[in-house]
Amino acid sequence: MKSTLCVLVSLLCLSLAGRADELADKGRDVFKKHQRAVVTVQVVQKMTYSAGGRTSEPTEMKQDITGTVIDPSGLIVLALSAADVGEMYKRMSPNYKVETEVSDVKILLDDGAEIPAEIVLRDKDLDLAFIRAKSKPASPMAAVDFGKASRADVLDQVVTLNRLGRAAGRAYSASVERISAVVHKPRTFYVPDSTMTGTALGSPAFALDGNIVGILVMRSISSGGGPSMNNFRPDNMTSIILPAEDVLKAAKQAPEAKGDDEKKSEKKEEAKQQK
Repeated sequence: MKSTLCVLVSLLCLSLAGRADELADKGRDVFKKHQRAVVTVQVVQKMTYSAGGRTSEPTEMKQDITGTVIDPSGLIVLALSAADVGEMYKRMSPNYKVETEVSDVKILLDDGAEIPAEIVLRDKDLDLAFIRAKSKPASPMAAVDFGKASRADVLDQVVTLNRLGRAAGRAYSASVERISAVVHKPRTFYVPDSTMTGTALGSPAFALDGNIVGILVMRSISSGGGPSMNNFRPDNMTSIILPAEDVLKAAKQAPEAKGDDEKKSEKKEEAKQQK
């Protein structure tokens, strides 16, 4: 009896080890195929806030965030709450006086090159921001095909890709997330479990078949009250995986980048009209 139990335990351990190896193999395949489509985007923004009738001095913040290239022409999707933190404050507490200005956006390449870019579209409802390089890339960029997407279900595992920070050399990284819930109203989205991983907002999530599932963004709701830090309770916000279908639909509305020259021309024209 004891020997039979030992055999069963051994077989179970071998089965679990085999599944773990299979997950790692499939995860590495996803990583190798799509890692170049995940980029570091450096955003500089200025923020001011008002409270008690007083307005703070502008504070400048520079941060690296993760973006996913969704078109070889260089269209990149970010989480709006990461690219412009003021938007999240406004959504959660409309009466909270926060003003932000994104003053500089750059795409950081592996060879050290920095490509000036601009935000061409913001979708506050979906927490998406789309950027393009001010000048078209000399060669097509590696991109994720959002037209080939897979759906996920409760307890499914997905592979997420990310770019780490400066301290880690902005290395490519991968994590495994498990879907803890699928929400269908007001729109479909996936909720990953709360286990701490290296997944950042803007990271793409892939099914084990290699197809894209969606993008990590922040979902936040307003408490309906006035300006209060109580509006920023954990139950008022959560990270979600926005389905690829919604991202692709929003991306189709993204215009071309204006570029510095066109912006200067527009400012000159506005100045003439004011005269």
